[in-house]
Amino acid sequence: MKSHRITGAASAVALALTLALGGAGAAQAAPRAAGAAPSYVALGDSYSSGVGAGSYQSSSGDCKRSDKAYPALWSAAHRPASFAFTACSGARTGDVLTKQLTSLTPTTGLVSISIGGNDAGFADAMSTCVLNSDSVCLDRIATASAFIRDELPAKLDTVYSAISTRSPKARVVVLGYPRFYKLDAVCVGLSEAKRKAINNAADLLDSVIAKRAADHGFAFGDVNTTFAGHELCSGSPWLRSVTLPVDESYHPTAAGQSGGYLPVFSSAA
Repeated sequence: MKSHRITGAASAVALALTLALGGAGAAQAAPRAAGAAPSYVALGDSYSSGVGAGSYQSSSGDCKRSDKAYPALWSAAHRPASFAFTACSGARTGDVLTKQLTSLTPTTGLVSISIGGNDAGFADAMSTCVLNSDSVCLDRIATASAFIRDELPAKLDTVYSAISTRSPKARVVVLGYPRFYKLDAVCVGLSEAKRKAINNAADLLDSVIAKRAADHGFAFGDVNTTFAGHELCSGSPWLRSVTLPVDESYHPTAAGQSGGYLPVFSSAA
């Protein structure tokens, strides 16, 4: 009886992670002009909408846009002429193209975006690693890495080109994803082999995103500079591990948004 309950709980976690971690987030904003901040548009997935940070805007529904996410924090501090917050939990590159670009105009001045993690199968990879052996986890990470190398670049190019077409004068800041784990540390949960593979995949994802962003003339924000020392297993994490509500698992906390993402975005903007 006990084993059945454990198996059922594991299956529930796997399903919940797959459903809940499928989101991704991004943000866009206008650069400052002579004493005022021009129009700012925030695009992307859950890392830009602020899943994990709490204080969600009721009007955003399942997109779970947070007042503690870096786009909202930047807007509150700089008071742009207009602010469109369209980042949405669960977003993939195709969702940005079909659902988030209408706020971009020729007068938009600044755009920030984080996208690509869900295209690479972030949710499924994490649930696989949480619930399975090292070998199964590493195989799933290898599959995700192959996608990142071979297929994601073209998807990013399509999104970035669409942003440039709609807002040709905007400064576009592309935000990356943090490494999840501190290595060589005592940590309950995933093995060192799993943690290392997940970190390596995050580094690969960031390197591909950074290259595509540079080729489009966009700025890239490396959040590993600010998240260093605040990974999971660090003793002072700015990322949630498996938690309730489960859709907040493996997402930045409010401190991760304000201390990790906001400074990087502000510097690049």
